[in-house]
Amino acid sequence: MPRKHLRRTLLRALAAGPLLASALFTSANAIAQAQPKIGVLMLHGKSPGSNNDPNMSRLKPVLEGAGMLVLYPDMPWSRSRYLDGNWDMAMAEIAVHVKTLRGQGATHIVIAGHSMGCPAALSFAARGGDVQALVLLAPGHVPARYYSFQQNTAVRQSVDEARKLVADGKGDTRERFYDINQGKQQALTATAKDYLSYFDPASDADMGVSAPRVPAATPVFTVVGEDDGISKYARAYFVDKLPANPRSQYLEIKANHLSTPVVASEAVVQWIKAALSP
Repeated sequence: MPRKHLRRTLLRALAAGPLLASALFTSANAIAQAQPKIGVLMLHGKSPGSNNDPNMSRLKPVLEGAGMLVLYPDMPWSRSRYLDGNWDMAMAEIAVHVKTLRGQGATHIVIAGHSMGCPAALSFAARGGDVQALVLLAPGHVPARYYSFQQNTAVRQSVDEARKLVADGKGDTRERFYDINQGKQQALTATAKDYLSYFDPASDADMGVSAPRVPAATPVFTVVGEDDGISKYARAYFVDKLPANPRSQYLEIKANHLSTPVVASEAVVQWIKAALSP
């Protein structure tokens, strides 16, 4: 029952008599308590991304305005932490944030990722993490394509070097490796083992690896901008590998990689509510 109608009914009940009013107040409280409290963990993209990114950040007040609990933490792949630890540690960090949302009263958990936040969300779900729905906005970070298809061979060479270091027993020493972000090469420092956990094509950090293992009961909303390069291959790369779920949806919008979260914000709210409805 909409709030304005409920309020009107309660006022009439008060005029009709205290017993009826008491019964209606009890009913109203039961309805309120039965309503799910949705908690959303937002995951930003990789460096130079962070939880201060002006594009993804504008989604937060939209979600909060819809009555959702929202956390938007700084993750290990942000500008200030790049790269901090390995993929397993990142998954553990996500679990801590989910637990925080539960402690705040969330009855349903949604992970909404942008760019690199998308493979992180998929991986967390694929590993049996506590999440009931995923929102993937402008998915990014594609180790399999970096290794096999990019004209810029920096990542492939770094992966090969890291594999050799591990084979030689030097996987725990910090070295200089390379990443590609939206076609731009960037250097990073990490141990060979940690680097491979993020960049090996066979790792859980690759969406094509994690997507088939997402529980079939977990709906996924994937939003891709028409001006984003991944729009050409997202379906074949990972979307079509997701287990079938009638509430999952793939949406292309007029946006680019950075603007997708803002342009899709209202659609995200509507989808979350529909996906988690009884």
